[in-house]
Amino acid sequence: MSHQLISLNADLLQLQNEGYELEIFIKQSSAFALVHNVPYVSAGPEIKRGTLVSTLLLQGEKTSKPTDHVMYFVGDDPCDKDGNILQQIQHAIGKTELAPGFFTDRSFSNKPSGGYSDYHHKFTQYIRLLSHPAKSLDSSATAETFKPIETSSDEQIFEYLDTNATRCGIAALSSNFQKYKVGIVGLGGTGSYILDFVAKTPVAEIHLFDGDKYSQHNAFRSPGATSLAQLVQSPYKAEYFKELYGRLHRGIRAHVSYIHDANLSLLEDMNFVFISIDNGEIKRMLFDYLLSKDIPFIDVGLGVENAEGKLSGIIRTTYVTTQCSDHVDKCVSMESARGDLYSTNIQIAELNAFNAVMAVIKWKKHLGFYHDFNFEINSTYTIDAHMLLGEEPNAA
Repeated sequence: MSHQLISLNADLLQLQNEGYELEIFIKQSSAFALVHNVPYVSAGPEIKRGTLVSTLLLQGEKTSKPTDHVMYFVGDDPCDKDGNILQQIQHAIGKTELAPGFFTDRSFSNKPSGGYSDYHHKFTQYIRLLSHPAKSLDSSATAETFKPIETSSDEQIFEYLDTNATRCGIAALSSNFQKYKVGIVGLGGTGSYILDFVAKTPVAEIHLFDGDKYSQHNAFRSPGATSLAQLVQSPYKAEYFKELYGRLHRGIRAHVSYIHDANLSLLEDMNFVFISIDNGEIKRMLFDYLLSKDIPFIDVGLGVENAEGKLSGIIRTTYVTTQCSDHVDKCVSMESARGDLYSTNIQIAELNAFNAVMAVIKWKKHLGFYHDFNFEINSTYTIDAHMLLGEEPNAA
């Protein structure tokens, strides 16, 4: 897709046609536009060449109007013809990792009235500001070199670019997910919401394990909106959700099967597993296997009761690693569904989603995406008291 972007967008094509060394750089599903060989004056004063870098906002294969007036730069501080730093455009000095392994040296800020109309407007404005002093020293100094630059792209896990991460400046954090394989055991209310969140991360593979068919009651406690025609087809959950989220993420694998002792090896290559089932016997088997393989996991539980015509209950998220597993028997009931508060049959979409949110946030803490000061290993939310508690390792 990156090879087509320039030809499909008038603003990028104009930059290329005017002779600027334009490169479209795609890394970890984030897009950037670069113009190389821009002349500027350094503190010498001396004419040097640098690279301007802008995040690139896309709607499908079409560029959107830039909402960010900041421009990044690879090079030294640009100066006027006498070697004085151009203070009026200074924004931030110091290396910025825009994407994994992709660094810039500093950034500039220059916002015209009404903002930038397109990327041609944005780049030519900054090129003019940087190269004007260089032209005063050497009239032949120009960024219009007409040297072709081939567009580069790494292998994409998404069907389209994650422009949200680019826009927010957090694309570099996505390196935490590289080559990562996630398993989700159970695609009921909470498991399906876990998939919804995990599918929006650039993990390499997401393996779905569930032998149930997707039924009408599932449609009211799962993300999205299922059509009547889809319900009539009575698909298996794993295949239904693979098709749904395969529109976004290319690494989803469906396993139409319950986990049992004969197929536990399907989990052997996982880097992390989410468990969202209500069978205590299977849970125990899963826990023992994952601990024996040194695979960290999170088990979730939702227990809701109807008391005096109103619902109350507890949402639980339990994080387990081989280094920290002594809390499992205290926090997780291995009773059958009938005897486990966390496995009652009442399922409500927002509670399933909240349970999934807690699980995915903890998983992202495990990966280093979020700060984790308390290293909680078990969290509970009590609905009627609106009380959220987290247990630390020494307290479990």
